[in-house]
Amino acid sequence: MVRIKSTPEDFQVEELIRLPLTSGGNHSIYRVQKRAVTTLEVETRLARALNLSTSAVSFPALKDRNSVAIQYGAVLGGGPPKISGKGFAAELVGRSSRPLRPSDLKGNRFSVTLRDLSSAAPSAISEQLQSLAKGGLPNYFDQQRFGSQTIDGDLPGKRIILRDAEGALRAHMAEPMVGDPRQVKSFKRIAAEQWGDWARLMEVAPRPSNYRSVLTYLSDHPTDYRKALNLVTPRLLSLYVGAYQSLLWNRIVAAYLTAKMGEPATTVEVAGFQLALFNDLADRQLVTAVPLPQHRSSYQDPVLVESVTRVLDKEGLALGDLKPRILKKAYLPKGERKLLLIPTDTSAEQPEDDDLFPGRQKMTINFVLPPGSYATLVLEAIA
Repeated sequence: MVRIKSTPEDFQVEELIRLPLTSGGNHSIYRVQKRAVTTLEVETRLARALNLSTSAVSFPALKDRNSVAIQYGAVLGGGPPKISGKGFAAELVGRSSRPLRPSDLKGNRFSVTLRDLSSAAPSAISEQLQSLAKGGLPNYFDQQRFGSQTIDGDLPGKRIILRDAEGALRAHMAEPMVGDPRQVKSFKRIAAEQWGDWARLMEVAPRPSNYRSVLTYLSDHPTDYRKALNLVTPRLLSLYVGAYQSLLWNRIVAAYLTAKMGEPATTVEVAGFQLALFNDLADRQLVTAVPLPQHRSSYQDPVLVESVTRVLDKEGLALGDLKPRILKKAYLPKGERKLLLIPTDTSAEQPEDDDLFPGRQKMTINFVLPPGSYATLVLEAIA
């Protein structure tokens, strides 16, 4: 059994970015190193340290909690040369006329230590890493994309697409999700038991939180779930619908590859679905990119069209339904995603005795991935 992320230092990632620095500008750009905290937690703590609202601090990408990460963020206004807080340290690198955007990112460089290895494992891992660098693997969204999935396996984004405002709001406020902190899980347990008693839920809602804004409205409009849903932070609503869109994309791509390639070499489970993995994809005649499914998406390849139809039929949907019509300020992203993920700048260091697991070995592998791709998927494919 290969162990990953036994310590935060075992999973290190550095953003590769084109910084839009200028001689002036109303944004301060910081290089931030974080350890064992989420990017959203760093946003909050950085804003608090500068006495700003969280909306004045933004990062172009989110990084995993269980890691040591170097990434870049923008602060509206000025700031000191260095800022530090629990789990992070930030250093000013310059000014910009705008905040950072996802399009500024060139990729991410990873250095990952794999532990509890047998004596034969390092050689096999090194060979598999070389194979992926040549043949690639499907560019699936991995589990980190689905932090809004409820413990029961549902997604609030699906309920939004189905125009079930109350169901979406219940998922947001009363159903534990994979990424919820303990305080939120405690509140949701009470909300599930006393759904509809808005005054009681106001008493136990976390402070501060967006839950209280929603509950204030529901106290005066007890069944206006659609308006209450639109009071949820737009960024969070966008994450919800985007997660469901990503789930559909994964399933469409898995169906397409299976139709083209036949029996997969192996599978990987992501968000409750088994997704097909194949060898030597780069040598096959495949579409280069697959549109993100939404009401205006267009698919040309006949096998891909059939895969889209089959996946959406199972959901009781058609392409025209893929629009969050009950939301005012959140939308499904447009565009396409590359079908293949091909790691670059790959290397495997010499194995060593594992200091955490006596009698076993550890080794560090290094690779670069394009923006929006998942290192954990690479690790699952080689481990």
